[in-house]
Amino acid sequence: MSLELLSLAALCLGAMPPEPMIQCGSENGPSPEWMVSHTLTPGDLRDLRVEPVKNSVAVDDYSILMNISWILRADASIRFLKATKICVTGKSNFQSYSCVRCNYTEAFQTQTRPSGGKWTYSYIGFPVELNTLYFIGAHNIPNANMNEDSPSMSVNFTSPGCLDHVMKYKKKCTELGSLWDPNITACKKDKKTVEVNFTTSPLGNRYMTVIQNYTVIGIAELELQQSKRTRTSVMVAVTGESEGAMVQLTPYFHTCGNDCIRRKGTVALCPQTGVSFTPDASGSVLSGWLPLLLLALLVAEWVLAVGIYLMWRHEKIKTSFPTTTLLSPIKILVVYPSEICFHHTICYFTEFLQTHCRSEVILDKWQKKKIAEMGLVQWLTTQKNEADKVIFLLSNDINTVCDGTCGKSKASPHENSQDLFPLAFNLFCSDLRSQTHLCKYMVVNFREADTKDDYNALNVCPKYRLMKDATAFCTELLHVKQHVPVGKRL
Repeated sequence: MSLELLSLAALCLGAMPPEPMIQCGSENGPSPEWMVSHTLTPGDLRDLRVEPVKNSVAVDDYSILMNISWILRADASIRFLKATKICVTGKSNFQSYSCVRCNYTEAFQTQTRPSGGKWTYSYIGFPVELNTLYFIGAHNIPNANMNEDSPSMSVNFTSPGCLDHVMKYKKKCTELGSLWDPNITACKKDKKTVEVNFTTSPLGNRYMTVIQNYTVIGIAELELQQSKRTRTSVMVAVTGESEGAMVQLTPYFHTCGNDCIRRKGTVALCPQTGVSFTPDASGSVLSGWLPLLLLALLVAEWVLAVGIYLMWRHEKIKTSFPTTTLLSPIKILVVYPSEICFHHTICYFTEFLQTHCRSEVILDKWQKKKIAEMGLVQWLTTQKNEADKVIFLLSNDINTVCDGTCGKSKASPHENSQDLFPLAFNLFCSDLRSQTHLCKYMVVNFREADTKDDYNALNVCPKYRLMKDATAFCTELLHVKQHVPVGKRL
């Protein structure tokens, strides 16, 4: 009897049709079904999703591809479904477009899987570039007939940068140091010294450590004999309170030069290596000091109560004095040539001005709408007149890796600057005769270098090299005179 049941089960299983699978291939042109009129066509998709995935090309090389998954709608029109077509358009400095067609190997007999779940498929392909906006559209085949609504579904996907947990494996990111984990630890040795420990990388042997607490309070450079992975330590002399300050570690790798990924940490107190007490000794010490601690707590509460009462009395008898307000932030117009890497150099310099120099930064890249409305010359003249300082940020060398990292297009090398630098330089030349206007200009660079012959007139301006002259640079900005009414200036 059992043998007969097993034979019947085998016959039933053999009678079940195989589940439809997909076979995908490139199809950038129109589908052949679009040229034929169909009586009945399938509906649209139920869901469409996109996420980046890591795909190993070689042992140490990875490519990032799109994992596109979709769910078929469970209705009767699924019986007419033959294929699903997916098209991807990428918009960055250049536009890309490609399509893939996924044919179903079997005709659909049921609206859902025999197990009860929905029909779900996925396709891994379409390479993903850094910081790019993608439009993904999908529709079922056969298409709707001409002059009929064609059901389709689309989603947008913006690829992240090198610090993303998936994108960091791209070759372009690994050259910037995305896989390097320095494991920064920093502690305050004393009032004038901070010890910074980190793990070096085989990509380079030169590092710069900057300690920042509202302003830059310490800088140290380290250059090793060899480029290898090892734990190293550097002592940084500081000029202010360092506990809780931020540590920024800037590497200079051979693959990315001055535009490598920077790492950050926080300064803590160094552990004290004092004499350890036994449990009995520590308990006796605590019992001996407990009465004194209680007395000190009572005194502190009494002082706090008296302080609150005096503050209340002061508020009641306070006469009207001129109010004081903080000075408004310093407005700074930053002008830079087109070859400077915007995403690393300009953005980090802007963050430095806003965070540590109490400045409000004006950049052409942030006001494209105003520039389009006013015109570039009118916008630049207005911003120059309203700004307290105009900074010419000079580039000392051109890094070919930076061009790819910043996403620049070789066909339009001046797209970022919009020829702003030559216009700003002409306005500067017109102000050379006026000492009042001339004191508004400053020059900043990151290495010791002479100004190009085309712009040697900028030599009359104060020059600062970051991060070497960071303290003097911020001090100069913070001494800009603000037009504040008398009685309201701190």
